[in-house]
Amino acid sequence: MGLLPMDIEILPPSDDRIFKLLMTSPEGKPVLIDLISATLRRSVVDVVVRNNELPPGDTDEKAERLDVNCKIDDGTQVDLEMQASRIQEDSDGKHKNLKGKSIYYLCDLHSSQSSKGLRRYDKLAQTYQVTFCSYTVFPNLPDYVNSFSMRHNANNELLSDAIHVIYVELSKLGGIIKKSVDDMTDLEKWALFLHYANIPEYRETVNRVIQSKEALQMAGSLLMSVSKDERERAVFRSRRMYETDMQSNLATAEDRGRKEGWRDGALAVAQNMIAEGESVEKITKYTGLTREEVEKLDV
Repeated sequence: MGLLPMDIEILPPSDDRIFKLLMTSPEGKPVLIDLISATLRRSVVDVVVRNNELPPGDTDEKAERLDVNCKIDDGTQVDLEMQASRIQEDSDGKHKNLKGKSIYYLCDLHSSQSSKGLRRYDKLAQTYQVTFCSYTVFPNLPDYVNSFSMRHNANNELLSDAIHVIYVELSKLGGIIKKSVDDMTDLEKWALFLHYANIPEYRETVNRVIQSKEALQMAGSLLMSVSKDERERAVFRSRRMYETDMQSNLATAEDRGRKEGWRDGALAVAQNMIAEGESVEKITKYTGLTREEVEKLDV
């Protein structure tokens, strides 16, 4: 039934690679359909994943985007992303970099629709950018789901429902996990599964959630299969080690930067990452430098 054993280590479905493995598994199509249905709060009959390939999985892994880009049966485009680790932000707590990333992905996907034969712009398919985030983005908003569309600044009148940004903050589930499973919504069940499945102290609760829904039973079985895969376990460890090393290097550079100037330290880390063939996106993420600053170094 997809229940998770109490005595084995489960890989976290809130990890971006594990999340994509679960959502793009050929035999797990009902899992993705159910998650999208729960998130968009409408029935989804079919889904086609448009980027089901996974990037290289060794310690030299270079690909950074691990989103799930798909189209559902009515033509709506949906991009699902798991934001497992914090990206570099200003210290004001407004998460402008993450929000900007979501908007960039959303606009890029919406404008990628073919214009061939198009006679009316209002016939373009709707586009959703959905980010499952392991940390809090909107501390002043109590809800764990926050959705945004294009509305009038003063009277809130809807301009268009063509594009939507949705954030599911997995860090805000403290009250939800105390609810009876019978009282949980489908999205609450999915959020609990994604956030707590790998944590032993919540295993019993997660198993009750899994037991309540067929798609979650399938997701539990897939997660078990991935967790038992020695290669995937090795990939997970190597990615975590790589991220830890990058954070350590950046912390060292920042400490040195207090004496030499923070920017010089960040530039040094960026130059090392360029030499290792890392992407501009990953370099900006770990150093806090702008894309323009990094591209000037990559000459």
